[in-house]
Amino acid sequence: MIHARITATALVVLLATAGLHAQETLPATGGNAMGVGGSSSYTVGQTVYSTNSGTTGSAAQGVQQPYEISTSVGIDITEISLELVVYPNPTNNAIMLNIGNYNNEKLTYQLYDMQGKLLDSNQVVYCSTTISLQDLPAGTYLLSLLDNITLIKTFSIVKN
Repeated sequence: MIHARITATALVVLLATAGLHAQETLPATGGNAMGVGGSSSYTVGQTVYSTNSGTTGSAAQGVQQPYEISTSVGIDITEISLELVVYPNPTNNAIMLNIGNYNNEKLTYQLYDMQGKLLDSNQVVYCSTTISLQDLPAGTYLLSLLDNITLIKTFSIVKN
């Protein structure tokens, strides 16, 4: 009887301490890299990475998750001068898209959420175009500018 009790106690202690160490990860290295273009943090040697998916979306579990938005995607056209002015930054209601030195009747913008769903698409008819975000929830959005069907540039927009 005493032997069974000692064995059970040892088993409980062993399992309890094993559970405490199961939530740790030991990366090989990591740090922060900074430069004139911005900063980035990195981790090398992540041991566990898993993705859980459901009907409403997915969640990735791990030490660090990638999140990348490029603000200069598209083609390199030297005769185009693009300027995106956001008042205030981040914005609450609307953004202003100012375009200079470029006249094209087939210039359009497309506004996407972070899941890739197209929220708004319209033709740019003036050098200054107001894009309303009033009916959208707070979050990060992508604004793409297209010449006919060719992507010129994509901007990241944050709405409070």
